[in-house]
Amino acid sequence: MAEQARDCIIVGGGPAGLTAAIYLARYHLRILVIEDGRSRAATIPLTRNHAGFPDGISGVDLLGRMRAQAELYGVAFRHGCASALVKDTDGFSVALDGERISARTILLATGVVNRRPAMNMALHDEAVANGQIRYCPVCDAYEITDKSVAVIGTGDQGVEEAVFLRSYTDDVTLVSPNADHRLTADHVERLNRFGIRILTGPVERFELGKNFITVSHAEGRSTFASIYPALGSDIRSELTTDLDLGRTAAGCLKVDSHQRTDIHGLYAAGDVVLGLDQMSHAMGQAAVAATAIRNDLSETTALLRRRAVGRPSGPR
Repeated sequence: MAEQARDCIIVGGGPAGLTAAIYLARYHLRILVIEDGRSRAATIPLTRNHAGFPDGISGVDLLGRMRAQAELYGVAFRHGCASALVKDTDGFSVALDGERISARTILLATGVVNRRPAMNMALHDEAVANGQIRYCPVCDAYEITDKSVAVIGTGDQGVEEAVFLRSYTDDVTLVSPNADHRLTADHVERLNRFGIRILTGPVERFELGKNFITVSHAEGRSTFASIYPALGSDIRSELTTDLDLGRTAAGCLKVDSHQRTDIHGLYAAGDVVLGLDQMSHAMGQAAVAATAIRNDLSETTALLRRRAVGRPSGPR
């Protein structure tokens, strides 16, 4: 595939990027996906929110199915971490492993990275796989119904997550990650009103049991079925640092109703854009973005299908 022939480079191989790739390939466009294997979706042990999988599906299996579907329609993939994005006269170029790859348009589907509690990486990943550490109450709080749950966090974010989880169980504890809670009098009153316990950190040690996780903190040791870190996330928008783009206070890329950024030909979808941080939402954004890319390209150059060599004419 000649580099100048690419219609779109998608940066990111998660649910948004793969959905867009499938749509764009089925629009008969030439697509390259650059992925670095760091999609948050790959860390999901089992999602039961995703429609069509009543028994649930792992993030790895879902991504594998989506990639196979994209490859079926001719989408090309490159593994690696894009290091630069440049606006050129005729489109864009992306730097990857010392190479410059060109395309008429770019779709950023780079997502976000969860801020993890301070703990051994292997232990963390084991806890996530077992459901002892969870990051998305919207996704999986149903699974902790009537179980003991802790939120590691403080301030507005910690309080809001604890209150959200209170609708699934009456056994919720808010533990500060550091030595002091950042709680106002209103925070404390609200937590007390809903029967949410308050423990002071710092959180110093995690131990995994068969169906529980134990946390050591300033007030002793506490055991829970699951822990939700409410520590925020970092937007993976570093590729656009040198571009004049609108961003939210948190760093999410601003887009219009068709997922267009402020730069013509540059689009964004998924968690890198302000939204619900849900796969279904990211996939919907990707479908919108892909359709906008196709229609915007057609305004520059008519997308006219040529008859394949050897294919008979007339009705079939």
